[in-house]
Amino acid sequence: MPIKGILLDIEGTTTPISFVYDVLFPFARRHAAEFVKDANLSELQHEHGEDIRQGTNPPPWSAGPLAYIHWLMDQDRKSTALKNIQGKIWLNGYENGELRGEVFPDVPPALERWRRNQIDVRIFSSGSVLAQRLLFSTTSAGDLTSYLNGYFDTTTGPKNDAASYGRIAHSFAIPAADILFISDVTRELDAARSARMQTLLCVRPGNHPQPPHNHAIVSSFDEVGVRRGEE
Repeated sequence: MPIKGILLDIEGTTTPISFVYDVLFPFARRHAAEFVKDANLSELQHEHGEDIRQGTNPPPWSAGPLAYIHWLMDQDRKSTALKNIQGKIWLNGYENGELRGEVFPDVPPALERWRRNQIDVRIFSSGSVLAQRLLFSTTSAGDLTSYLNGYFDTTTGPKNDAASYGRIAHSFAIPAADILFISDVTRELDAARSARMQTLLCVRPGNHPQPPHNHAIVSSFDEVGVRRGEE
C-alpha cells in the first residue's frame, strides 16, 4: 500500500499487553503513595470534581487522593491526570533500572525498514508522551526513539474519536488518506477510518478478542508491506 506516514498504537501492537498490565501498572500502584506526598495534584483534583458532577461516584476527595488514584486504576480509566502521574512514577523506575521498555521482536527491524523507505512513523497511546518516550528509549534492542517523529496521548483527544485522528493528520502535515494506523482495538481503527486513514488490526498473543469488523489483519509488522507514496 502506498503511504507516507504510519501511526502506531503501543499496548497490544508494538508492546505485549502483559508488559503493561503485569509490569507497568503494578509498579505505578506500588509507588503511588510515595509519589502523591509531594506532587501537584490540581489536575487530578479537577478530574475528581468532573467525576462528581457526572455522577460516577468516585471516592470522596476527603478520603485522600490515593483512594481516587486507585479507583481510576481499577477502572483502567484513560484519565489524563492518572496517565501523567503514572508516567512520572515510571520515570523513576526507568532511571534506576527497575523498568526497561519491551517491544515485540519484529518492531525494531520494521522501524528501520520504514525509515529506509522515508515513511514518517509516530505513536498514539493513552499513556502519556513521557511514558511513551521512556518505553521506546529503553528496550533490549536499544533506544528506538530516533525512528519516531512524534507522540500523541490523551491530550490530543480520545482514541475512539475521529476528530483525534484528524488533528494527528494535521500534525503529520500530510493527507489522512496517506497515513496507516495500526492498533489492536477495532473501535480505534473505526475512528481512524472515519478520519480517512488506512487501517490494520494487529492481532498479537494475549490481545483481547475484537467484535466483527472489516479491517485487514496482521500478526507481525513483518506482514506490513508498505511503500512510500508518490509526492
